Amino acid sequence: MKSVRRRVIGTLVLATAGATVLAACGSSSDSGSKGGSGAAASKTVTLVSHDSFAASKPVLAEFTKETGYTVKVLRGGDAGAAVNQAILTKDHPRGDVFFGVDNTLLSRALDNGLFDPYTAKDLDQVSSDVQLDAARHRVTPIDSGDVCVNYDRAYFTAHKLSPPQTFADLVKPQYKNLLVTENVSTSSPGLAFMLGSAATFGDSGWQSYWKQLKSNGVQVVDSWEQAYDQSFSGSGAGKKAGGDRPLVVSYASSPPAEVVGVSPEPAQSPVGVSTGTCFRQIEFAGLLHGAKNTAGGKALIDFMISKVFQEDMPLQMYVDPVRKGATEPAVFVKYGAKIDHPTTLAPDKIAAVRDDWVKAWTSIVL
Repeated sequence: MKSVRRRVIGTLVLATAGATVLAACGSSSDSGSKGGSGAAASKTVTLVSHDSFAASKPVLAEFTKETGYTVKVLRGGDAGAAVNQAILTKDHPRGDVFFGVDNTLLSRALDNGLFDPYTAKDLDQVSSDVQLDAARHRVTPIDSGDVCVNYDRAYFTAHKLSPPQTFADLVKPQYKNLLVTENVSTSSPGLAFMLGSAATFGDSGWQSYWKQLKSNGVQVVDSWEQAYDQSFSGSGAGKKAGGDRPLVVSYASSPPAEVVGVSPEPAQSPVGVSTGTCFRQIEFAGLLHGAKNTAGGKALIDFMISKVFQEDMPLQMYVDPVRKGATEPAVFVKYGAKIDHPTTLAPDKIAAVRDDWVKAWTSIVL
């Protein structure tokens, strides 16, 4: 299976990041210029991101052709670790642009002053509902995706059992010992799933809900990779590892990831999505405060919301484009679940409750 996005938070954990230069043409120079528009400015623009960032070589070559900049990618572990590393190094930023902070962690990045304001070219072509910092433009929305419970179709067929469709279904006796989820304090999808339950049952109801989930045998592991690849019975990797949980917290885009590269294409993906359990994630890019190459950084952010980059993302990172009119690949549309009414919480609400809720969840579940 082609890897679906992995998002682990690891509080204030510094990950060793590898650097990759991605471009088919164009020169690079680490001149250290402050990066305005002068001829002396560096022709390398450095993107700091999580390990799951991916873009096709032809698309990055197009960026180099259009702008003259070569993209250098510094991957800093999973999403939360990358955000925390950026915060710890904010006085001496490691790059020009940061990509991968999502709406569950956005307030942490903004409160720490990670980004300089920048209004991207063609921002008016990006859906207004994902522009969560529209007043100041410190971040630009790049993609969205839905964290949802996935199910192993074969298991439920063999057991003549209808898969759960809502949060409330998951605490029913017929689903006892079937669900695996990620630790809220170490995993972004785990955190998103908890926030989705809070959006569903309210500030006073979500803790009782998790007590019921615990009584119903929910399994908790540290990361998406452990949950999906090792514990889930429906993934290709999970089958090899002997996973025995037919329900897993993952993404609405997991089904096409199970099908890409399979020949002949099956009538449906072996993985289904419980569409009433979804929480909407939005990922952003921002111009790092103190960046050496601000001109290159602005050009890269512009490019990341261009149609060519947006249409490349679905089968690179298994996310939805945010640009109006961007076309998704047929296999992504055919097998992916379209979530019309995901749960969500406002960023200021998440900022106000996140740390306290993580502590409460840990006390209840672990």
